Amino acid sequence: MKVLISVDIEGIAGVFHPEQTRAGNGEYEQARRWMTREANAATLGAFEGGASQVWINDSHGGFRNLVPDLLDPRVRLVLGKPRTLGMMAGLEASPELVFMIGYHARAQSRGILAHTINSAAFARVMLDAEEVGEAALYGRLAEERGARVVLLTGDDVFGAETLPAFPGARFLCVKTAHGYSSGVTETPAAACEAIQLAARETLEAAADQQRMSRAAPAAHRCELRAQSTAFADLFCQWPTLERVDAVTLAFDAPSVEHVVRTLNCLSAMSFMIR
Repeated sequence: MKVLISVDIEGIAGVFHPEQTRAGNGEYEQARRWMTREANAATLGAFEGGASQVWINDSHGGFRNLVPDLLDPRVRLVLGKPRTLGMMAGLEASPELVFMIGYHARAQSRGILAHTINSAAFARVMLDAEEVGEAALYGRLAEERGARVVLLTGDDVFGAETLPAFPGARFLCVKTAHGYSSGVTETPAAACEAIQLAARETLEAAADQQRMSRAAPAAHRCELRAQSTAFADLFCQWPTLERVDAVTLAFDAPSVEHVVRTLNCLSAMSFMIR
């Protein structure tokens, strides 16, 4: 059984402040090691539960945060950008199962460091009239490729908003949000121990389940609310985007993959006016 582990940093135990998520300072250097150790804990649990292969996708920022020397040598590591499938790069290897480790709540929620894809430019993302965060959006991309999301970790707000999107998946809470940059956390060591156990038990339970069928791509409509009219003005230079109001635009796409790729391109465009 092949497992893809997508790892973000904002939902990692001990991470509460934007400084911990940005390269170039000591707090980030510590946080990236906590991130790596949680990814490795999920890896060890997956192998203990019967995984034949584990791919780890570094899914934060520039996608080069994980410390390879701290990872189990059996893994395959996906690093760097640009990449077509973003936070779900590795789906090309056709995994059966997906873990989302260290994920966070969507923009405008009270979760720790909550945002959706681009905190500076995106205020809200709607997919087929349903508000989605990164986990719900990328989880649908995984399902489109025939993979099932079975384990998620992060704060309590993330779990409450995301778990309903993945019936049967397991959520492990490693910290409790009191606001955008405050709360109560497990220690990194305790979080890793719990993640390893949850990963092993998740794999053991999944072994008896039938693999998902790869879904035929379907048409979707995405609505994006920008953080300002300036960003909406910029995004609507893209000729297939429709302006809904001063800060909102919409577009149609033939698959979730196309939605993800379009949003990631808009995110990259946003750096022109920062």
